[in-house]
Amino acid sequence: MSVYDDKPWLARYDAGRPRSAEPGFPDIVSMFRATVARDPGGDAIRYFGRSITFAELDELADAFAAGLAADGFRPGERVAIYVQNIPQFVIAQLGTWKAGGIAVSVNPMYKERELAELLRDSGATVLVCLESLHRDVAAAVLPGTAVRRVLTTSELDLRARDEPGVFAGIERIDCPGTTDLVAFLDQHRATAPPTVELRPDDVALLTYTSGTTGPPKGAMTTHRNVVFNARTYRDWIGLGSDDVVLGIAPLFHITGLIGHIAVALLTGAPLVLMYRLDPALTLDTAEAERATFTVGSITVFIALMNAPNAEQAKLVSLTKIYSGGAPIPPSTLKAFQDAFGHYIHNIYGLTETTSPSHAVPLHTEAPVDPASGMVSVGVPVYDTVVRVVGEDGDDLPAGEVGELVTEGPQVIAGYWNKPDETTKALPGGVLHTGDVGYMDEQGWFYLVDRKKDQINAGGYKIWPREVEDVLYEHPAVREAAVVGVPDAYRGETVKAFVSLKGTCTATPEEIIAFTRERMAAYKYPRTVEILDEIPKTVSGKILRRRLRDRD
Repeated sequence: MSVYDDKPWLARYDAGRPRSAEPGFPDIVSMFRATVARDPGGDAIRYFGRSITFAELDELADAFAAGLAADGFRPGERVAIYVQNIPQFVIAQLGTWKAGGIAVSVNPMYKERELAELLRDSGATVLVCLESLHRDVAAAVLPGTAVRRVLTTSELDLRARDEPGVFAGIERIDCPGTTDLVAFLDQHRATAPPTVELRPDDVALLTYTSGTTGPPKGAMTTHRNVVFNARTYRDWIGLGSDDVVLGIAPLFHITGLIGHIAVALLTGAPLVLMYRLDPALTLDTAEAERATFTVGSITVFIALMNAPNAEQAKLVSLTKIYSGGAPIPPSTLKAFQDAFGHYIHNIYGLTETTSPSHAVPLHTEAPVDPASGMVSVGVPVYDTVVRVVGEDGDDLPAGEVGELVTEGPQVIAGYWNKPDETTKALPGGVLHTGDVGYMDEQGWFYLVDRKKDQINAGGYKIWPREVEDVLYEHPAVREAAVVGVPDAYRGETVKAFVSLKGTCTATPEEIIAFTRERMAAYKYPRTVEILDEIPKTVSGKILRRRLRDRD
């Protein structure tokens, strides 16, 4: 019998965290309509002094859907959304679903080559983008795509006040050949969109993978996936309409899509948006809005600790804090708790699991493995089975390291137009994550690293995360990333990249000596390079490939 048959985490956690007794929603729009009916006057979105109620959001999304229909948009077509964390993102996404379409979230940092690749792959017929992104990026690539309608908007729209420094230098931009989104909504606001039937297994989102392991792939995220994990966030963490969601994760990323937008649409909790991340502004906003819940990468929380206005009073109300997307060193957990008085709970998942597959229960501190110093990423969430398998695909016993294989209602349907990639990663609908880790006897899971990131130095196997955890213990190190680089003698050797805290100083030699005292001789980095910033995706994942390419 496999250790997984006992499912110790289910007996320990699920029994005390029952799912809501409400009937399941077949699609995201039905889920949202139930919230509108419950509290039409409640705030759905708050953005620099402007509040959009759930009733108004419903009307704006209807207008967007009606406008699409008037353009000849048909169910199943794709709408690409290429904006920052602004209300227009939510309006366009919800309106796309009301029109029966598929929302394609686009990283606003994408340049011409990346945007062109995504638009061509998705076949999007509508593009919603910031005026500045149209001028600087989109205008040059649109002629080679299927896009027939471009709706432009500005971060200056839908706000009630200016915030010092946030909008400095931003002006309205004329975008020939496009339609102003706000005018488009006003034009169709009195028109009801055609009724469309949405089914649980219809694709709701094309969520493109970050590309850290190769060209981005469009994950086909269904309505069932989104509704399931929105409820998982709500019921696992205990979120309700009396919470306030602080929108620190990028909305285009799966964390923002589910942990911010879908959670707000389900629970009726207001979503506070801030255009883009500014640590000082985030702290001030959390205090002013009495934010209670957020989820984001650990790099965001590191930035908050290093903000000039960092003080415990700023985050008094923020008692439900979760972090995913990158490993959390134990030293960082302690530093954040010392600074703000709150514990950061781990949550783990992938684009392919529609955000969480594992989480640490609220008000529970994750165990730290005494041998490796790793913080657990939690236990599998509701209705989710995770196995740790060896190279032969067989289950491994507790404590042994292997690949995590996940099955549950949150696992995506596959990759858009990539049947071979789907078969490889999702045989039989079961996700082979490519992440390496293990489960302890109590059912807690620990991540080691991506399979491809393991360093082989003269036959010794080294996981970058173990070295990074030691680097984070150095008092001057703010962030750290470790990669394997070619070495004539060992085949591969360890190289570390670090950024330093504020006014702290340290030399590469000092950092190497620090790690050498704390690690086996084959593990410590032979070279250290100090950077102003470690390159990361917008969601906070280290871009190891870019670091390897520096050599």
